[in-house]
Amino acid sequence: MAIKPSPIRIFCAASALMGGGLASLPAAAQYYAAFPGATYAQRQQPHRGHEPWLFEDPRHADEREARRQMASFWPEADQGRYSHEPRAARSGGTRQLVSDPTGQPRGAITVDTRSRRLYLSLGGGQAIAYGIGVGRRGFEWRGVAHVGRKASWPGWTPPPEMLRRRPDLPRHMNGGIDNPLGARALYLYRGDKDTMYRIHGTNEPDTIGQAVSSGCIRMMNADVIDLYQRVGTGTRVVVN
Repeated sequence: MAIKPSPIRIFCAASALMGGGLASLPAAAQYYAAFPGATYAQRQQPHRGHEPWLFEDPRHADEREARRQMASFWPEADQGRYSHEPRAARSGGTRQLVSDPTGQPRGAITVDTRSRRLYLSLGGGQAIAYGIGVGRRGFEWRGVAHVGRKASWPGWTPPPEMLRRRPDLPRHMNGGIDNPLGARALYLYRGDKDTMYRIHGTNEPDTIGQAVSSGCIRMMNADVIDLYQRVGTGTRVVVN
């Protein structure tokens, strides 16, 4: 009776014939190169007892790596609840540590609409600066507010004024990677009244540095996740 060689035997034989030429490739790539016709299940089967991610589907490997990177940058992020959280983590960020130009106390947020930067004062003369998008002409505003509430992957309900300008907009959109409010939102209040302005993420990262919004402050998703974790409700927000 003929003996059918297993995939792992084929892999080992291929490695030997190639004189170790596969050795320079990552482990998963070595196996795929030697046995390209295997199904995902076949690739897994010969390696029982080994770390299960070693030869997994590359799409799963990408997702795992994104989660690992996100955990190192944002260990408090709710990774399990939202499958799109790793995608937000890969969206990049603009934040950098700078000398604080605001004169605000530790923990305050300052929005400089002219330079299109948001500063989180750290104390000791330092701040974290983030690139932002701001309100377009006719929708600019200045003043002092505070963070009245926070939301992770917020839903979006356009206000009546916006619906009058844009009747094509949905009446409500659930939170998610395609939502205009992005990964996080900080809702700005004066006293106990919602100003209807937000500091939020965006699904249009090319608008960062631009004046295109209806008055809200846009941030890269990676940046707003970072800011969200650093500030709480009641945080003072100064918009200049």
